[in-house]
Amino acid sequence: MTTIGVAIAVPEPWAGELQRYRASFGDPLADAIPTHVTLVPPVRVADDIDKVERHLADVAAATPRFPLRLRGTATFRPVSPVVFIALAEGISSCEMLAGAIRKGPLAYDPAFPYHPHVTVAHDLDDAALDLAFDKLADYSCSFDVTAFHLYVHGSDGVWRPARTFALAPST
Repeated sequence: MTTIGVAIAVPEPWAGELQRYRASFGDPLADAIPTHVTLVPPVRVADDIDKVERHLADVAAATPRFPLRLRGTATFRPVSPVVFIALAEGISSCEMLAGAIRKGPLAYDPAFPYHPHVTVAHDLDDAALDLAFDKLADYSCSFDVTAFHLYVHGSDGVWRPARTFALAPST
């Protein structure tokens, strides 16, 4: 079995910037998890990844590129100790993309409803979560989503991109 995830990578310069913020808040996973919007959270799959990759390629080919805007902070507290950058544009596109991906070989019953976001602090004490929430309250950036990525969780705990799936040109 292999643990994978599927996500939209936040491009530079914002990815590095948000990763440095995450590290500054004391999040020990800051250097192990690339800055991203999750489409499929960590899931264990059979070692035969070909079927998953074919499915992802089909979804990508049928999905047009779309704009995404990150703006401001929000939190999942008290349910989960997470502070994140919210999406101000691109929510429905992420929802439709995640819904299409979460079929076939990646069908599963999620523990929580899908809510696209970019985590900037996770499993930290309240003071660190509050700091992240306040420090990034005015954060904003925009970019076009042109691809998503299949990530593999390494035995060292680091998430690495294994394959990129380009989205169809916008119509």
